[in-house]
Amino acid sequence: MSNTPTAISRLSDLDLHLFREGSHTRLYERLGAHPGEQRGKSGCHFAVWAPNAHAVSVMGEFNGWHRHSNWLKQIHAGSGIWEGFVPGAHVGQRYKFHIESALDGYKVDKADPFAFSSEVAPATGSVIANLDYVWQDQDWLARRKQANALDAPYSVYEVHLGSWRRSPDDPLRPLGYRDLAPQLADYCVDMGFTHVELMPVMEHPFYGSWGYQVTGFFAATSRYGSPQDFMFLVDTLHQRGIGVILDWVPSHFPNDQHGLAYFDGTALYEHADPRQGYHPEWSSQIFNYGRHEVRAFLLSSALFWLDKYHIDGIRVDAVASMLYLDYSRKEGEWVPNAHGGRENLDAIGFMRQLNQAVYRDFPDTQTIAEESTAWPMVSRPTWLGGLGFGMKWNMGWMHDTLDYYAHESIHRKFHHDQITFSIWYAFHENFMLPISHDEVVHGKGSLIGKLPGDEWQRFANLRLLLGYMWAHPGKKLLFMGSEFGQTREWNHDLSLDWHLLQYGPHAGAQAWLRDLNACYKSHPALFTRDFDNGGFEWVDCHNSDESIVSFLRRGTNGETMLVILNATPVLRESYRVGVPSGGYWREVLNSDAPLYGGSGQGNAGGVHAEDWGHHGRPHSLRLCLPPLGVLLLEPA
Repeated sequence: MSNTPTAISRLSDLDLHLFREGSHTRLYERLGAHPGEQRGKSGCHFAVWAPNAHAVSVMGEFNGWHRHSNWLKQIHAGSGIWEGFVPGAHVGQRYKFHIESALDGYKVDKADPFAFSSEVAPATGSVIANLDYVWQDQDWLARRKQANALDAPYSVYEVHLGSWRRSPDDPLRPLGYRDLAPQLADYCVDMGFTHVELMPVMEHPFYGSWGYQVTGFFAATSRYGSPQDFMFLVDTLHQRGIGVILDWVPSHFPNDQHGLAYFDGTALYEHADPRQGYHPEWSSQIFNYGRHEVRAFLLSSALFWLDKYHIDGIRVDAVASMLYLDYSRKEGEWVPNAHGGRENLDAIGFMRQLNQAVYRDFPDTQTIAEESTAWPMVSRPTWLGGLGFGMKWNMGWMHDTLDYYAHESIHRKFHHDQITFSIWYAFHENFMLPISHDEVVHGKGSLIGKLPGDEWQRFANLRLLLGYMWAHPGKKLLFMGSEFGQTREWNHDLSLDWHLLQYGPHAGAQAWLRDLNACYKSHPALFTRDFDNGGFEWVDCHNSDESIVSFLRRGTNGETMLVILNATPVLRESYRVGVPSGGYWREVLNSDAPLYGGSGQGNAGGVHAEDWGHHGRPHSLRLCLPPLGVLLLEPA
């Protein structure tokens, strides 16, 4: 069928065994397109899994896109893996696989599921690429274990690369990875963030999906540059001391013809039964987690980014949709598990396997679950019966907090439990507190747009909310633009409104978050015991009438921070708060300082404790509580 020399397989018997077993985590080294030499000729080795095809060829710029020029063969009989070597094929050339199914005469041209690069959308071809790059982040990797530890500070800046900042010459053109690299690194360092979380960079055909409809699970989107350009972005962030977390989407994939759906004329990656394989909320396909080869594909994708791109953690999207067979489905639209329940046993097994593999091979990274239900032990070890994630997004805290601060201050006393209830469950999981992109899209408005009052009160409320978030147990994640009070709802086609920083309230909000981050990172009481109930102690959680709460945060070495929040615009003078020790208490931060756009009410840098017991403690402070303000104090 072809004059192409018989390929030498890149797959060993062990590779095939692990693939069939569903435990292979390095398939990207075996399948896909790999430039090299065979029998003294330079070219490219191609391999693709299509077990239900009766013929597979590779076509591309190297053969004039002729479907019948370079047929692949199953070198390992019965493996379902088609391989071949094409002399002359080289890096930069575009290609696809032509698949002729053994069923119904179905023929289709598919992008490479393991491609390292793709054409710029709307084109859908794969691109032969190598991943050669000289990394300069050795210092970061040497100390990454400490930076990513669960007792380290996490202040995560969530970023959509296409709309964080656009070209000054053409506001409709997103910046590339290399242009973004120094700007994003400089900004994160200046603002004091410890990590960035990038919304999915994996190749996706529809820009408006923000990357959550993935077709290229091993390809950084070519919209912003080459694989090496993305490596440069990660490398630059690392050299500046900033960790990189990637959104990763194993919960579903789109129906685009060039993608994974109906890959070889059968439901290969997805379930054939739409009650199991079709996602009604996103009109997409659901992976068949019970199929061993599919698990190996997904495991390899996750570890690929940690391996080849030095990524420091993955945030797994839509975990709840994976856990429940009836997620977003009505009665009769789903298939119960073998025990008659709604739990997706295959997905549970896959997630445990994923976390075991990540922490086995990259123990200095983290996995983070976006999981919105009360599923138990998401962030507990698999050997205890947990799912094995390092952290879990605290969606309950997010909903209660945003709802509380959306109330007019005069009504907050009737909703006091929304600001105190989270502590009842705060230590059941290793929680990250997220105010993400999901809260500023689809008509929800901006973060500051949710807050009540005139302009001064809205910005005071923003500082109060962020102060509460940074003082509350749990790691922090904030979506871009919220740190300076962007007033417009996020639009992926536009840059953030950086021009707003010429106005005092916006510059003040940004300065507040900058100082919050500096305080947070320099005070172990605020982060070392985030997941230990000994790191938190209420002083007074019952003052609903005045909408005031006060609490202590404690570090592993006895460090103490007192936090008081006044959620009304009423100035409270001579407000007494019990404290555990006497002496001088320094006012570390005050959200009402003029620097931040506040009214300047406060405590002149600190107060001396009185030997007057209060709130069950031997000493107390008489404080001036600023309107809609938060105070952080520490014993000198």
